[in-house]
Amino acid sequence: MIRENMLKGMKELNNYYYPYYTRAPQDETLITNIAKAINGEYSAVQCYEQLAKMAPTAEVREKISEIRKDEIKHLNTFSQIYQSLTGKQPTPEMSEECPDNFKDGLLASFKDEQETVDFYLDIADSTQNPYIRRVFKRAAADEQNHAVWFLYYMMENR
Repeated sequence: MIRENMLKGMKELNNYYYPYYTRAPQDETLITNIAKAINGEYSAVQCYEQLAKMAPTAEVREKISEIRKDEIKHLNTFSQIYQSLTGKQPTPEMSEECPDNFKDGLLASFKDEQETVDFYLDIADSTQNPYIRRVFKRAAADEQNHAVWFLYYMMENR
């Protein structure tokens, strides 16, 4: 009886038991937006490595490296979410070019971080999944913090 109940909803195939279900329909817009967020984080990780190397002081270099570590955490977390939703590993691509001088890099980074805040809040608002909502709201707060640092360095390097 217990065995019969355990096998209910399961399908026997070649003496192995596989769950008999289909993946719940996914919100394609959410998946597309998470893929875009992965590409943005991947680009930020690459660009902030270059920006840190161009930093005028060790203090600025350390702060940009710290920001880069946050972006790596976002990239990893978003990638895990993407994989759980799609069953596939994401393949991040550069979505932006990295400026080749420090001042332009600061400006581009500031603008990107500010735009990303709104994008992440939109993602958080678009989902019913509390974990995804929480992750993207936290990431939006991190991005806002990063924008403030980039703005500070822009003002310092006028």
